[in-house]
Amino acid sequence: MIQYKAFQWLFFFYLYCFFGWCFESAYVSLKSGKPVNRGFMRGPFLPLYGSGAIMMLVVSMPFQDHVFLTYIAGVIGATVLEYITGVMMEALFKVRYWDYSNQKFNFQGHICLSSSIAWGFLTILMTRVVHRPVERFAMMIPGNVLFPVTMLLTVYIVVDFTLSFKAAMELRDILAKMQRLKEEIERLQRRLDVIIAFNNAEKEQRRQESELSLAELSLGVKQRFANLKEMIQSKPAAYEEGTREEIAELRGRFSHYTEAQKGYKEMLGFYKRDMIRNNPTMVSVKFRNTLEELKRIVSGEQRADGE
Repeated sequence: MIQYKAFQWLFFFYLYCFFGWCFESAYVSLKSGKPVNRGFMRGPFLPLYGSGAIMMLVVSMPFQDHVFLTYIAGVIGATVLEYITGVMMEALFKVRYWDYSNQKFNFQGHICLSSSIAWGFLTILMTRVVHRPVERFAMMIPGNVLFPVTMLLTVYIVVDFTLSFKAAMELRDILAKMQRLKEEIERLQRRLDVIIAFNNAEKEQRRQESELSLAELSLGVKQRFANLKEMIQSKPAAYEEGTREEIAELRGRFSHYTEAQKGYKEMLGFYKRDMIRNNPTMVSVKFRNTLEELKRIVSGEQRADGE
C-alpha cells in the first residue's frame, strides 16, 4: 500500500464519511418510505463510517497478503471501535444512536455477533475492492489541489460537528429536565390521590401511570383538580382550611410545571429537531419514555407542517 500523507488520510476519511452517509440515508429512506438525512451531523457525513474505513485500512496493512488475517483484524478492530464509540456517545448524550439489544448475542446493545461478522467481510471488501479505485482517484489529484480542498472540508466538518455536538448536549439536558419535571408531577399527583383518598384498588393504576407521557400525566392531574373541586363544593365541611390551602399550593406548582413543559418544547431548536428526525431508531436507556415523547412531538410537528 502506498504511504499516504496526513492530508490524504483526511481526504479518505471525509470521502468514506460521505459514502457512509449515502448508504445509510438511502437504506433508512427506503425502509421508512420518506427521505431521511441520516446521521449525527447536519451535513452529508457520518464520522463512524469514515472512522471505520480508516480503521480497516490501518489494521489490514500488516496482512495484505492474508485474506483470513485481514478478516480477523477487521472483526476485532471494527467491533472495538463500534463498542467504544457507542459507550462514549451514550455516556455523553444519554442516547444510543444505534442499538442491538434486540439482536442475538449482543453485548450491552452496543455490539452484536452478526454485526462483527459483517465488519470482517466489509474489511475485505474495503481493502481489496473499494479502496483501490478510491486510492487511484486521490492519487490523480495534484497535491496543490487536494490539500486546500481537504482543508476547506475540514473547516466545514469541524463547524458542523461542533454545532451537532452542542445540539446533542442540549438535547440531553432537555431530556433530563423533562424527566425531573415528570417526576415532580408524579409526586404532585400522588399527593392529590392522598387528599382525594383513592381506594386500594387504584394503586395498580397509579403504578402504571409512571409510564405515561408528560401530557397524559398533566391531563390526569387536571382531572384530579376537577374532582377535588366537585368534592369540596358538595361537602365543604369535609375539607379544612389547611387542606384547601395545600390544594391551592399544589395548583400553583402545577401551573408552574405546565409553563415549564411549554418552555422545554420551545427549546427544541432546528438542530435538535432535525437530530431527532434523522435518527428515528435512537433510544435512551435512562430517558426511554421521555425520548419517545420528544419523538412524538417532533413527528406531530412534521405531519402538521406537511398538511
